[in-house]
Amino acid sequence: MIERTIDVRQSAGRILCSTIFRSGGKKLLAKGHVLSAEDVRMLEGEGLAEVPVTELEEGEVSEDDAVCQVSRELGCGCLEIRLAAGGRANLYVNEDCCLLVDEELLKQINCISSVVIATSENFSLIKSATRVATVKSAPFAVSSAQLETIIGMLRERGPILQGRPIRNPSVAVLYTDPVNADRARQLFEGVMRQRLDRFSAPPEFVLTAAEEENALARSLDHLLRARPTLILIASTTAPAGPADVIGRAMERAGCHIERFLAPVEPGNLFLLDYKDEIPVVSAPGCFRSAKPNVIDLVLPPLLARYRVSGWEVASLGHGGLLG
Repeated sequence: MIERTIDVRQSAGRILCSTIFRSGGKKLLAKGHVLSAEDVRMLEGEGLAEVPVTELEEGEVSEDDAVCQVSRELGCGCLEIRLAAGGRANLYVNEDCCLLVDEELLKQINCISSVVIATSENFSLIKSATRVATVKSAPFAVSSAQLETIIGMLRERGPILQGRPIRNPSVAVLYTDPVNADRARQLFEGVMRQRLDRFSAPPEFVLTAAEEENALARSLDHLLRARPTLILIASTTAPAGPADVIGRAMERAGCHIERFLAPVEPGNLFLLDYKDEIPVVSAPGCFRSAKPNVIDLVLPPLLARYRVSGWEVASLGHGGLLG
């Protein structure tokens, strides 16, 4: 990039390399502004004969062009790009969704330095018309070689962002207690509804069952036949692992374990199974209180019909201390 001072009459279409002020101190035009013919006339009227501008050298791309190219490769799903001043592009969602972020790829691209990307958190519940990412270029120009490296990484390993819509999710809830099947529902239903209302996903199917293997398996089988987006098991006890009664009932109903134990507090006794594509979640203690716990972290992707893996549950440890 070359910086030089030129005759103001020849400056239309050039980029200012420093802010221009009136003699009294009021800002006229900001650094990075692309001068128009109207700007030129205004500057001449202010008595300016010369202006400082930048010119691209061979092997460079303008800041606006760079962020446009990166933004087009950055994400997929319900995202839209809006250009902003100063070598920026913002990405917004155009419907309610769960945002998925490839954190490792994001870190690697941000190490290149010519272009940096800031995003909302992985698994975030995002409301429509919310900004979820900003792409910012180095001032004025970016090396073509570095831009090609970034674009190549995104095309080979991307996207970094997915806006995964949450459309008409159906939630099934199974309340269970060793003594009185209705006791768990009486204890937890208010908090359950309060939590699911945050996601506009009230329970559509509800059953109660004694905390006994056969009864639980029959109830799970009944709920699975309804093909909900997600099944939540709210128990009054705290199982020690998949070999306990709830885990055995899941297996008996044809579910396969994906992950037991989450590096999240509250909610470490988290058990995630799948029957085909339907997730079945047990999280003892997490329905006693509306305070944030592991359920709040995994509900957005599960309601967006994203298959959360055991690896992704393990990755919740960074930031998993919730209270």
